[in-house]
Amino acid sequence: MGSLVLFLGIIFVSAIHSGHEPIASGREFVDPELIDKHEVFSKPGLHKVEGKDWDYELVFVVSAFNYNPGEVEIPKGAKVKIIATSRDVVHGFEIAQTNVNMMIEPGHISTFVKTFDKKGEYLLLCNEYCGTGHADMKSNIKVVDKK
Repeated sequence: MGSLVLFLGIIFVSAIHSGHEPIASGREFVDPELIDKHEVFSKPGLHKVEGKDWDYELVFVVSAFNYNPGEVEIPKGAKVKIIATSRDVVHGFEIAQTNVNMMIEPGHISTFVKTFDKKGEYLLLCNEYCGTGHADMKSNIKVVDKK
């Protein structure tokens, strides 16, 4: 009986903690109305970084049927931290032929670290229905030889 009470107590605390959803470590937020003024999201695109566990940061601002930037070139072999947020509704973020698959929510900053080892073109698709233009929502990522 004691084990059952303990188990139910743990379930109860888990259910009411943090608004009924588990908290990921390092969760970050941004005001969707102030994205253009945010230090990271004011300059979408690929940026070389120093002193981090990755070589580049690829920043995306996602909004109604649009990924910004619309096209990106990444050097082959680069380790990239993808950082994304949404201005409006929940969007999907799936890079075809890779393991990159995120849900981009307004007010939340989503991240994924990926090493792009294979040269080629990768289609970035929204895999979360977001409205009438959903089927046309895409971007292109080109992995090219280092210059």
